[in-house]
Amino acid sequence: MNTHVGEQAVVLGGGIAGLLAAKVLAPAFTSVVLVDRDDLIGASAARRGVPHGRHAHGLVARGHQILEAQFPGLTDQMVAAGVKPGDFNGDIRWYINGARLQPSTSGLLSVPATRPVLEEQLRLRVQQIPNLTFLQRHDILGLATTADSARVTGVRVQPRDDAQEPRILRADLVIDTTGRGSRTPAWLDELGYGRPPEERVRIDLAYTTRHFRLDHDPFGDDLAIIPAPTPQHPRGAFFYRVPGEGKVELSLTGMLGDHPPTDPEGFLEFARSLPVPQIYEAVRDAEPLDEPVMFRFPASVWRHYERMPRFPAGLLVMGDAVCSFNPLYAQGMTVAAIESLTLAKHLRRGLPQPLAFLRDIAGDIGQPWALSAGADLAYAGVEGRRTLKTKVINAYVARLQLAAVHDAVLTNAFIRAAGLIDPPQALLHPRNLLRVLRSFFSGTAGSPSPAVPPVPARSASN
Repeated sequence: MNTHVGEQAVVLGGGIAGLLAAKVLAPAFTSVVLVDRDDLIGASAARRGVPHGRHAHGLVARGHQILEAQFPGLTDQMVAAGVKPGDFNGDIRWYINGARLQPSTSGLLSVPATRPVLEEQLRLRVQQIPNLTFLQRHDILGLATTADSARVTGVRVQPRDDAQEPRILRADLVIDTTGRGSRTPAWLDELGYGRPPEERVRIDLAYTTRHFRLDHDPFGDDLAIIPAPTPQHPRGAFFYRVPGEGKVELSLTGMLGDHPPTDPEGFLEFARSLPVPQIYEAVRDAEPLDEPVMFRFPASVWRHYERMPRFPAGLLVMGDAVCSFNPLYAQGMTVAAIESLTLAKHLRRGLPQPLAFLRDIAGDIGQPWALSAGADLAYAGVEGRRTLKTKVINAYVARLQLAAVHDAVLTNAFIRAAGLIDPPQALLHPRNLLRVLRSFFSGTAGSPSPAVPPVPARSASN
């Protein structure tokens, strides 16, 4: 029995969202073509089309659960590639304002692969799908439509070497997963639909990353050391092992223009300023394996396609092409995974209706966006409307984090919400609220900004 809803689907973009979309589409179409400008097959390094791929990436707990369900055995596959998994709480040192959150076993698995490793392992699995083709090293020129622009019928592509003329890939469904640089807003405008309304939160964030080989082990049994940025200590870092003997990745983060420098001396000085001294102590005499490189992220952006009065049939948008989150909160890959589940639901009913699909993924986006955008508004320099609700929630979460320094139950509650396992309102559950209040009135939470001994300056003889 033929259960296909169409002959051919085309996915634009070969990143995480594109791979997940292609996996879901394959059972529903006779053939699926995934188009990307980069080399995909055999690629193991950071790709040019993913400029943030050289920096720290996090797949939070809900994302890992979805990927493992979609690709059974993926975790074992990544372990074989050199990735060491562990518990999201008990095996990671989380710091808030220089104080470590109380660790315990959360039961949530962290698989701290770099973006190139995760993408490569997913790509190896997607390559095994018999009716799926990778069309690599091709530029995406635009959409093909019916004469009245009511339906998208394919996409115009051209090999990057210009050896061939542009051609049209015919499709019953085109899905744009090309990320923040998506041209769908411009294409829709050209077709007479206008552009989607946008919601922006300007954060002027930058990551600067460098890899080192250490002469000693600062982690012990732990996977990573992560001082999370806060309004009190806005400089943060992701410091963790990567495959390779003694090899580590250090991504420094700074918001609102306070960007970690790319010169080696400035990079180390920024690391020295963190409220967790062991990071600087680990890398100050370590062997650098590359030069520091920066990635800038000016604003979180949500394109509200679901609010458009009209939308062409045969076209969907997913992943960062719809909503690009502040990467500090590591939500983007997981939200793309959640959206792929929504796509699967729509495909079970037939060829997806665009606005119905876009409304449903807006529901997928809503809570993660509220979590990250609301947290960003706790920084005085971030522009945006601060409702009374936003102010109260931010004050409460700051108090909860402070109490979590002494209360592992609250640490786990915070990690479950940040990992998109529980909704953000779970932090307000009476059992958590009572623990926060008990900590506040008992005085065990301490001051909001625990003092951290400064790292002594190194003398010329050291």
